[in-house]
Amino acid sequence: MDDYLDTVRTLDAYARLDGHEVTVWTDHVQDTDVLADRLAGTEALVLIRERTRIGAELLERLPNLTLISQRSVYPHIDIDACTRLGVVVCSNLHSGSPSYATAELTWGLVIAGMRRIPQETAGLLAGRWQTGIGRTLRGKTLGVYGYGRIGKVVAGYGAAFGMDVLVWGRADSVARAVADGYRAAGDRDEFFSSCDVVSLHLRLLDATRGIVTAADLAGMKPTALIVNTSRAGLIGPGVLEDALVAGRPGLAAVDVYEHEPVMGADHPLLALDNVICTPHIGYVTRDEWELQFFDIFDQINAFADGVPVNVVNPDALRRVGEHDTKEAE
Repeated sequence: MDDYLDTVRTLDAYARLDGHEVTVWTDHVQDTDVLADRLAGTEALVLIRERTRIGAELLERLPNLTLISQRSVYPHIDIDACTRLGVVVCSNLHSGSPSYATAELTWGLVIAGMRRIPQETAGLLAGRWQTGIGRTLRGKTLGVYGYGRIGKVVAGYGAAFGMDVLVWGRADSVARAVADGYRAAGDRDEFFSSCDVVSLHLRLLDATRGIVTAADLAGMKPTALIVNTSRAGLIGPGVLEDALVAGRPGLAAVDVYEHEPVMGADHPLLALDNVICTPHIGYVTRDEWELQFFDIFDQINAFADGVPVNVVNPDALRRVGEHDTKEAE
């Protein structure tokens, strides 16, 4: 599903699907009727991260579906409905390996934002020479909100560029950062007010939705940059746009949006000249996809061989077994 550039069939990992009948959909559809029609005969469904939501209404109309295979977290899948209907969800959470692709894009956005690279490129193409002046990273304070797998890598990039790294987040993640030699902010206000760059690295859960508030952003420097390559919902709807118009922070770089894909330049952030916007390409590199789809396709083959791996909802396996027994009878 949602293989926008028809890339999967060009991956080395695709050979893992030899012997299976495969259909690739390159557009994005969220309409339940259309999806139910498309997937009517599907037995195994491969998802590319969270591009399509899989809810109970759709699952109930897919009687042949027995497996959903993907990689990473799964807030877009109704796991309870899958279990009730005997649909096994397999997802390698790769707890020991960060997405270096996302970390690298994050750092690319930090440099691009502070040095105004897109704006200067656009100015040159428009016939102008030097439209503004950027800021150096060395000696500035990098704020990492959420010291998990990706946050840790980004903190290392900041240190390599001579930045003072300041960390905020849950107590356990802050403790890990301190153990690694980074400073912890004394409180939330200090974190947002003292950082020249703030990069968000949190999972989107009920507890973290809207966790970055208007007050947090209003406390940032007018010269500061906020970067979000995690999830748009970490900041409340419209909060970032309002803050950027008000001038605190002065800059933003984002790779994620509440509703994706964003088509027709239909998003308020795209109308602001102090924002760099990329189309959720953090994890979209050929190298990263090879890693992801080797896992995803191996999960399909393991399930087909009767030895499923990375099962999120093991109770669904019992229902699949009950179904197979009834079929045999």
